Order: sequence, then C-alpha cells, then structure tokens
Amino acid sequence: MAAFQQELDTIHHETRQTLGERDARYIRRILRTVRLLEAVGRSLLMFGWFPPTWLLGAAILGIAKIMDNMELGHNVMHGQYNWMNDPRFHGDTFEWDNTCPKEEWRHSHNFLHHNYTNVIGKDRDFGYGMLRLSNDLRWSWLHPFQLLLTMLLATYFQWFVAIHDMQMDKVAIGRKKWSSVRPQWLLVRAKIRRVIVRDYILWPLAAAAVGAFFGEALQFGLAMFAGQAVANLIRNVWAWAIIFCGHFTEDIYTFTKESIEGESKGQWYLRQILGSSNISGSKLLHLLSGNLSHQVEHHLFPDLPANRYAEIAPRVRAVCAKYNVPYNTGAFIPQLFTVFKRIARYSLPGGPQKAVTIEMDSMLPEKA
Repeated sequence: MAAFQQELDTIHHETRQTLGERDARYIRRILRTVRLLEAVGRSLLMFGWFPPTWLLGAAILGIAKIMDNMELGHNVMHGQYNWMNDPRFHGDTFEWDNTCPKEEWRHSHNFLHHNYTNVIGKDRDFGYGMLRLSNDLRWSWLHPFQLLLTMLLATYFQWFVAIHDMQMDKVAIGRKKWSSVRPQWLLVRAKIRRVIVRDYILWPLAAAAVGAFFGEALQFGLAMFAGQAVANLIRNVWAWAIIFCGHFTEDIYTFTKESIEGESKGQWYLRQILGSSNISGSKLLHLLSGNLSHQVEHHLFPDLPANRYAEIAPRVRAVCAKYNVPYNTGAFIPQLFTVFKRIARYSLPGGPQKAVTIEMDSMLPEKA
C-alpha cells in the first residue's frame, strides 16, 4: 500500500511542478470561448422563431452553459487555478452560470463528495437522496419509480443541485428542521432569483425590444424565453449524464463508514479509484465533459488542472495494472447503459453489491 501511494504521490508532485503559462493560457482561452459562445447563441435567438437561427442559437448557448459549468466553473471552484493569482480563476470567488451558489457547491461537492466518495451514509451525491443504487440502502415504495425520478432529475438537474446541500429529503421527513436550513435557502433563493431574472426576464425583454421593430415583440420575446429554456435543458441533461457515468456505472464499489476509520492516504487513493469510472472518447468529449471523462484522475488529484488529466491517465492506469487495481473505463454509451442498468436493478428489493471494507493489509478487497 505504501508503494502504491508513493507512485501516485509522485505523479501528482511531478505534474504540479510543471504547471505554468500553458495551463494559464488554456483556462483563459476557455473563458473567452464560453463568453463568445454565449454572445453568439443569444444573438441568434434574437431572430425570433426563424428555425435555422433559433435551433442553432439554442444549441450554441447550451454548449456555452456546459463549458461554463464543467470545464470552467467546476474546475476553477476546485482551486485548480488558484496558483495563477488571477481573481477571475480563483476557487473562492468564481461564480458560475448555475442556480447552485458557489458556497453550497464547494461544501456538498468539494468537501463531502470528494472526501467521502461512495461512502454509504456520508456521500450525499450517491443517489442524491432520491435513488437507491446499492443494496446497502433500504428499499422503499418510492424506488420502483426511480427510473422516472432519474429522468426528472436529469431534466431539472440545476434546480436539484441548487437545494442538494440543504438535504431537503431529511427536512421532508422531519429528520431536519426547516429553521436549520433557512440560512442556506436564503442564499439559494437569491442565486435562483438572479438566474431567473437574467435568463427568463431580461433577455426575453431585450429580444422583445428587437421584435418591436418588426411588430412582433411577443413572438421574439417568447422565442428567446424558449431558447434559454432549451439551452438550460441541454446543459442539465448532459451534466447529469457525465456525472452519473462517473460514479454509478455497474462496476463501481461502495464503502461503509467503518471502512474509512483510520484510512491511510494510500487507502484513500484506492477508494477514489474503485469508486470512479472514466469515459473514453475524443478530445471534444473530454472538453465538453469538463475532463470529468477522466473521473479517476480527477478524484485522485482534484487540485490539478483538468487539462492535465489526459496526459497523466496512462501513468495512473499503469500503476493500477501494476498493483492489480481495477481501472474502470469505457465508451460513453456503454457506460451510460450500465448506469441505467444499475438504477433499474436497485429499483427492486435486494441487489448483488454490498459495500466493501478496505482492509489495512489488503491491496484489493473482494467485490461483493
């Protein structure tokens, strides 16, 4: 285990030592690209319901929102570019185009999810308080409907993420008082209000003003409103798919709370690998996934700029092969299929996989 840890530490250290202007140029270019795509997408939506421009505008704006959330926001808020000392790319101050406030995201994702990856009862991202994805979770009457709930979650992903850290499932059943989450709600409400005003009031009004010159203010305003909604839907479904492929594929492991007591850094590395799944594909796929297609590398080294994951992935995979650790990867559609397979299987009582304990003297636990 010590040797396994040392080899991964070396990959991290050597990569950190080479960070510099190449990485700074990359993230600055991503920011410029996002802003350009936003401008082009919304400009095209200003032409009203004319099909070619409306469809293209909604699609381009959707891509802009994907890149803003995944390659820019998610990675910057991990502090991957804090070393640049550029306030535009500092994890503590960056605000993304999403309904979830940065403070809520950093707590639920950066702290809880990354520290307790796939630990039953600790990692709230495992099932998002809605889905049963392991037989370590008690089955209830709601779970036969979880394929439908999954589609609901995908469609409205940004809204579910916004309230995720509030643990509304516990509030609903009385295990948590509303008064304890009200300060969080005020923060979330303010962010939601800003997003709604921008996307569904100000931009439609701007489009309506353009349409007024043609005597079609209402039609132009509605076209912008609908285009914004479709762009948000594109971002929501894509983000959901990438995130679910990262941790809920058929071959991932889950863990007990007891298994992480006294956990060494090497065991933490092992848990991150066993609890994560990669997606193989093109450079465009990696870009649009925010490089979360390299979920294993991201969970090992969340502070490394994501544009470096592709170059260190072969080294990580070689270490895994050397120590007989599974390295879960596959093409996007097959990985997504196993996600649906897992969701469907655990919608029924029982299920084949239980949480595992990483023994101090064992490199690799048996998969239940």
